[in-house]
Amino acid sequence: MKILMINGSPRANGNTALAFSEMEKIFHKNGIETEIVRVGSKDIRGCTSCRYCFEHHKCVFDDIVNELAVKFEECDGMVIGSPVYHAGINGTLVSLLNRLFYSTHFDKTMKVGAAVVALRRGGGASAFDQINKFFTVYGMPIASGQYWNSVHGREVGEAEEDYEGLQAMRTLAENMSFLVKSIALGKEKFGLPEKEERIMTNFVR
Repeated sequence: MKILMINGSPRANGNTALAFSEMEKIFHKNGIETEIVRVGSKDIRGCTSCRYCFEHHKCVFDDIVNELAVKFEECDGMVIGSPVYHAGINGTLVSLLNRLFYSTHFDKTMKVGAAVVALRRGGGASAFDQINKFFTVYGMPIASGQYWNSVHGREVGEAEEDYEGLQAMRTLAENMSFLVKSIALGKEKFGLPEKEERIMTNFVR
């Protein structure tokens, strides 16, 4: 079992990293391997809708997105974390996620997803929702905790004082561990859900 954790913060040891660290302890306790990749400080351009990936099975821009694509295919679950900027997630992370999810054409069904946000005060709900939309488009079950998955703090390390937020991270990791293991057993016994041939209806004809 492996969880890929993508940290969208430009701060190496910021509050998003602190939240991930709290989760990682629980994953390891449950015998689940983790890999944390921090992307927030990287130069990542957005998707140009060139559709190169449909023919070549990778993004035309050969950067960390293509590296993460391999890790994404191999993992059982993914945690995406970001600081909140203007009630949304880091723009660098948006560019990465748009390209990563669009350019990877393997079946993502039943890979478990979890969203985590770090914020000073407000805007967390919309940022949290923004991340979760990537999971729901691709048939990825969303792990939940005891509250919205957020930690509060502005300066580096301030989230250590958010005891409720840290507990929420631990609860989320426990629930995600259970879900990943349960899905693995279900796939072994029942396989993946049957799928109909995809129907796509455009509004402009």
